[in-house]
Amino acid sequence: MGITESAYWLRVPIVNHTPDSLSLIAELGYSQLDDVTFHVIAEGELVRTFQTGDRRPFYPRDVDHPNSLLRFQLAPQEAKTLYIRVATEGTMVLPFSLWRENQFYESAGAEQKLQFFYFGSLTVIILINLAVFLTLREKLYLYYCLAIFGYLVFFASIRGFSFQHIYPSFPAVHAQVLMLSIPFLAMFSILFCMEFLRVRSHSPRLRAALIGMLIFEVLYFLAVPFLDYKTGILLAAVSAFVFFSLLMIAGPVSWAAGVRAGIFFTVAWSPLTVGVMATAGRALGVFPENFFTNYAMQIGSGLEAFILTLALADRLYREREQKIQAQADILRQEKARRDAQDRLTYAMTHDPATGLEEINRTLGLERSERLLKRLAEQMTMLAGQLPMVHATQDSLCRTERVYQISGDSFGLLVDARKAGDDFGALDSALKQLAQPIALDHLAIDPHLKYGAASFPDHGKKASVLIRNAHVAMEMTPRGSFETGFYSGKYDIYDESRLTLISHLREAIQNRQTELYYQPKTRLSTGEVVGVEALMRWFHPERGWVPPDEFIPLAEKTGVIKHLTRWVVNQALADLKSLQSVCPGLTMSVNISARDLLSPGLDELFATALETYGLQAGDVIVELTETAAMDDPEKGLQALERLASSGLKVSIDDFGAGYSSLSYLKRLPANEIKLDRSLLQDICTSDSSRTIAETAITMGRSLGFLVVAEGVEDEASAQLLATLGADMLQGFWLCRPAPLESIKDWLLTSNAAV
Repeated sequence: MGITESAYWLRVPIVNHTPDSLSLIAELGYSQLDDVTFHVIAEGELVRTFQTGDRRPFYPRDVDHPNSLLRFQLAPQEAKTLYIRVATEGTMVLPFSLWRENQFYESAGAEQKLQFFYFGSLTVIILINLAVFLTLREKLYLYYCLAIFGYLVFFASIRGFSFQHIYPSFPAVHAQVLMLSIPFLAMFSILFCMEFLRVRSHSPRLRAALIGMLIFEVLYFLAVPFLDYKTGILLAAVSAFVFFSLLMIAGPVSWAAGVRAGIFFTVAWSPLTVGVMATAGRALGVFPENFFTNYAMQIGSGLEAFILTLALADRLYREREQKIQAQADILRQEKARRDAQDRLTYAMTHDPATGLEEINRTLGLERSERLLKRLAEQMTMLAGQLPMVHATQDSLCRTERVYQISGDSFGLLVDARKAGDDFGALDSALKQLAQPIALDHLAIDPHLKYGAASFPDHGKKASVLIRNAHVAMEMTPRGSFETGFYSGKYDIYDESRLTLISHLREAIQNRQTELYYQPKTRLSTGEVVGVEALMRWFHPERGWVPPDEFIPLAEKTGVIKHLTRWVVNQALADLKSLQSVCPGLTMSVNISARDLLSPGLDELFATALETYGLQAGDVIVELTETAAMDDPEKGLQALERLASSGLKVSIDDFGAGYSSLSYLKRLPANEIKLDRSLLQDICTSDSSRTIAETAITMGRSLGFLVVAEGVEDEASAQLLATLGADMLQGFWLCRPAPLESIKDWLLTSNAAV
């Protein structure tokens, strides 16, 4: 009925047509009624009068429940009439129900469980955020705790639970608590909104409006003890429209200003605003009494609390991540300073040609000789403890196990048969030998390196074995061992490899190398968007030489610079031709870490683009994430120069390297290409699918387009599309092919699309 001063009467005639005696409960299902009087008439005479309402002490009541209830009995065929008088200064809502007693208790019990869950959830949210506030001392979390506490008090009051359980003998307190809870929750909701959405930084007008509303709520809170109940409730209902409408606008305004929290706030505040409008509309008599207007605000507040709790968790996670990132940046800068100092010290104390420590320069000749003598003595002692080390007798019958190959190079001959394939003792001795040596109150680190060659696999002559063992010192040790083992595969000084590099130089000069191209399509449309240039070399004697064989050699010997120059010019010339059949096509060109740090790379691309009349955005520079980490700061500067010229950057073999996400996030890259090892068995292995999905999500969260390469079947392609990959490349689509073949393929593919 809205807010009215009139008293209302209900007349309810009831007849028991059953053969049983009935225990009944008459209910007015709205707890905020000031004065309710039940009159029971039987056979024209008043048999009972019962008064209740929230302007009277809570007890005694027929039923221990916040609503106005009357218990009465009906004998078979008996008739009674209820006359109910209701008066209230607030909202006149009269939802009348007649229950069988057992059914009422079942319904009331079910509702109490839901109310317990609601109030329990709010309490947990308050405690969690209070703990965060006490830990971080950030006022945002305190504002949120107090705002949620305001909701808890408001709903406990409006449902009558606080009157029932906390102050049942003080009805005047009940009215005051209800009116105070409304401006209380509004004040701290506004403070939370201003802090959470950072309105000071992006919207002065919104901030001024919120401050104005905050001042109004403070004045309302202070005026509550002096207002009558009717005025207070009317003022609360009207101000709720303004308050919640204003906060509803605050979310989208902040969202439009680029504040991430604005998204969460908009989503969270929408259901609560709808609920408040429904409740306020019911209070003013605009909307009828029904389940929606009765519970909408409570449901909306629960959703709002849950969503904003998730938003605060997201904010907390991001703030912690930013602080960790800042600390990591400080540590990296400190490490860079230490590394620079170490490099300076290294340069001052090591020979520039051999890279060996110049002990003579730092210690003096006499100390250097004593250091070498100490090392020789220690090696001899350790070798004597290893039965696997071969021993010989000199002309004076002295046992020899350690041999000096050159001034600072020593050797052992190990009998592998005596080791029984267990070289742990030898490795332990080598680790002990590498420990710093105390000499004249100085701790000298000898920086030893170990290399091994095996007879007859690595040579049948002593000179060859010694030579290969020397080469092995430059090779990475396997597993946990200290020693690098010789491998012809990685011996760049091998005669055949040196000859191969010489032939590669000639092939580049004589235009005997060739580029093949592999297309890349957009998964959502099937449209071909680009091609990747892949190096191919047919040797007149050896046939096709695999790229993984000659490109590492080219990188180590410096030939890679000539190779890259040829690839860039040839690829861009071919791109001009390919765009004639497929406009807008892009060209991906691979560069190595050595290319990235070499001077003149940006000029190379700029010249080629100008020569062939291409746009910088048509070219994608690909490099592996490990290549980007070779020299992180210089690599980042080089990539930023390329990106600033308009070239696009792609991180190849993503997920196979060791680089950190914090570094990758700084790279001016446009796309990442998932390493094919991440995509193996994704259709048959749950773990492989999870890994692929995580990599795709990670890449997209960093703002990159995600390219899946090495895709070999349709099922994998469809699954990758489902997992969110943007583009696809692999044998299933098309094998790498020379220029003319790719042209024909593009014509066919474009027609199909």
